[in-house]
Amino acid sequence: MMRRTMMMLVAIVSAAPAALAQSADYDFAYVYPPQVARIAPLKVWVEADRAKLRAKTASDAAAFRRETRRDGSPFRKYDASKEWQVVADTPRFLSLSMSVYGYTGGAHGSTGSGGLLWDKRAGKRLDPKAVFVSVPALQAAVAKPWCAWLQRERVRRLGSASSEDDIFGKCPDVKELTVLLGSSNGKAFDRIGLIADQYVAGSYAEGPYEYTLPVTPAVLRVVKPEYRAAFMAR
Repeated sequence: MMRRTMMMLVAIVSAAPAALAQSADYDFAYVYPPQVARIAPLKVWVEADRAKLRAKTASDAAAFRRETRRDGSPFRKYDASKEWQVVADTPRFLSLSMSVYGYTGGAHGSTGSGGLLWDKRAGKRLDPKAVFVSVPALQAAVAKPWCAWLQRERVRRLGSASSEDDIFGKCPDVKELTVLLGSSNGKAFDRIGLIADQYVAGSYAEGPYEYTLPVTPAVLRVVKPEYRAAFMAR
């Protein structure tokens, strides 16, 4: 099942074009919102991504089927899904979140996340981190609230915070996180979503850690000048 990503950030919920496929070897689903379908070059890119993911799923599942036939081990059907959702649709940008799920015959499936910006003015795709002067600069602007929240959330989930000696004891840097840009008013970005996927900040059982923080003056200062008008501090 597709995981709903950063629901605090998602501003627009609507029916989405979906591609569903089933075979003896795998189940496949790929969903994207109508806003993407209305942008021709973005739709072309998403459709190509969908075709690539389905082809890889089919190829990998078929290879696993052949392997189990050779060694007599049980075959477990593959599963792959990917979903794009609108986080914000502002005059300058369409901000999207991505959640992905995959099962390849092991003990459990795996999940992941991602983000994408469509610059309407320039007509191109951007990584959300690319609108900042640098990842280290963004790290400096958000590390304190992010790490403080993560510490509290670990205590809430686990009963105590992981020690510094534990494999997941430290606070992951922004470079390891998914960054999403959201808007409360549909006019400018005024909040940021940070997602630490499974095994980034905690074990599989803990699930992802997802945090939303406001665009502060400190964050606004590290936005590249050419994109600053698309943001507002709260």
